[in-house]
Amino acid sequence: MRQLVVLSAAESNDRGLSPLGSRADIKRQLAQLNTHADGSDDETLYGPGVEIQLASNQDPVVQMLMMVSDEDIAWLVIERMGRTLQWKFVDINTGSELAFSDA
Repeated sequence: MRQLVVLSAAESNDRGLSPLGSRADIKRQLAQLNTHADGSDDETLYGPGVEIQLASNQDPVVQMLMMVSDEDIAWLVIERMGRTLQWKFVDINTGSELAFSDA
């Protein structure tokens, strides 16, 4: 299973990584992209072809871990998240960065 770190596409600030947003904002934004918690675990969100782990007790959230469970559908979801939410993704195994521009 491919693993990606989800980061803000915004430039890092002097205190480290730029935040993705508050936990509540992230959950609300991802809900609009058909990605939700399943009810039993509030820190794991499930979407088409992906699972996203929120770090415990981190608010605002500066990074998340995404597991790609179905590569056939996940890439369209990942691209939409990247463009809509201005996020970038770093493959844990290769260090490759995926970033999507609005153009």
